[in-house]
Amino acid sequence: MNFDKLLFPLLLGVVLLAGCNSNLTRQDSGPPTDVSAVEQSVSTQTATTDVRQRAKVHTELGLIYLQDNRPNVALEEAKIALDAESSYAPAYNLLGLIYMQLRQNDQAESNFKRALSLASGDPEINTNYGWFLCQTGRVNESFAYFNLALRNPLYQTPAKALSNAGVCYMMNKDDLNGESYLFRSLKVDPSNLRAYYLLADISYRAKRYEDARDWLKQLHTQIEPTSETAWLALKIDRKLGSRDGEANNTAILRRKYRDTIEYQQMLRGEFD
Repeated sequence: MNFDKLLFPLLLGVVLLAGCNSNLTRQDSGPPTDVSAVEQSVSTQTATTDVRQRAKVHTELGLIYLQDNRPNVALEEAKIALDAESSYAPAYNLLGLIYMQLRQNDQAESNFKRALSLASGDPEINTNYGWFLCQTGRVNESFAYFNLALRNPLYQTPAKALSNAGVCYMMNKDDLNGESYLFRSLKVDPSNLRAYYLLADISYRAKRYEDARDWLKQLHTQIEPTSETAWLALKIDRKLGSRDGEANNTAILRRKYRDTIEYQQMLRGEFD
């Protein structure tokens, strides 16, 4: 499976920024394992000083610009935030995400680690750093950070860590754990559309074609078929012998997605 071209961006738009100051420290060998070190994400906290408010506002603006694919403007916002408060962990987290998007991995890792040195138990930062590790070929290292985030009862968006961990298990050719984490993410957040698609993909490759069809049906009640979902649905219908379904999805690809890889695969008959 091509994990660079999933239904939705793997970073879920860009994982939400967070961080908070802490006396805890982190060793480079891995994340802390003390589950009593519970920290609330700074992104969920109210700024109590003008300095913190300025840092918070510009960090949040930076996230918006990064989501809008304007990393250079986001970088300026991060710098303004750090000029206001040089120890503001979410600003370093933002820098990590920016440099990750720019594929400047050394700088991304440096800033993620700086954020974690200031807020080692912050669940959002741990989720982001876990995703960074996963995307830079250190998949096995990533799970400890996702699970640390998930053990935090103050984590307000655990579906992000669950979903990203699920994808990373799939990248590690471990569909069993991948499916488990993705299913858990849907239990927490039924609007996690990417999880429906990935669960359908896992079911299809496991030859559980009716399950795969059911996952896609649930997805298509919420969105119009994309080239990827229509292509997977077409392949499922072929396996189930549904000529009407196959014809319908073929028509969708022909009508809407002639310039896609999936359409070309269909023309070449590359169904498996």
